Amino acid sequence: MKKRKEKVSVSPERSIKLKRRKALDRRDIQSFIVRLVGLVLFVILLFYVIFRIIPVPNDDMRPTLRARDLQLVYRYPSELWNNDVVVYEGGEKTRTGRIVARPGDSVEITEDDRLMINGSVVSEGDIYYSTPAYDSDVTYPLTLGENEYFVLSDYREGARDSRQFGPVERDQIIGKVLTVLRRSGL
Repeated sequence: MKKRKEKVSVSPERSIKLKRRKALDRRDIQSFIVRLVGLVLFVILLFYVIFRIIPVPNDDMRPTLRARDLQLVYRYPSELWNNDVVVYEGGEKTRTGRIVARPGDSVEITEDDRLMINGSVVSEGDIYYSTPAYDSDVTYPLTLGENEYFVLSDYREGARDSRQFGPVERDQIIGKVLTVLRRSGL
């Protein structure tokens, strides 16, 4: 024998409440999905358009930055100043360096491995190495043109920078480093 299911009668009020609850559940799910999509788009905009997280590729900036540290880079700085640490495309690679001269400045590296900007020797308290000139096509004194920056690595003895491939154009600069996360601490 087959058992018959008995119909449970639901009052009209209860039926209306159940329909409203189902409608609210659907609206809650739709609202959640819309907010989730909005959050994902915001994160993409924030970390791929406005900011970028870029690992330091090598030890050219030691002791300030170490290889594999993570840099938070702001892509749209209005001004770039001397001593700003920037990420740029140089020598067909992405590099990190410090701006030492801006458009219109005259750069010279003396025979005794000193950096001179506009005729004055630059004293850099956080740089522990001398600044030798490299055998390259760059000749000194070098006067920077409009939208050109002279970028040096903090590890001045052996790092690849503007001494090897010349001034960096403004459109080669990806952005300014805001902060660094040490990978060894992660």
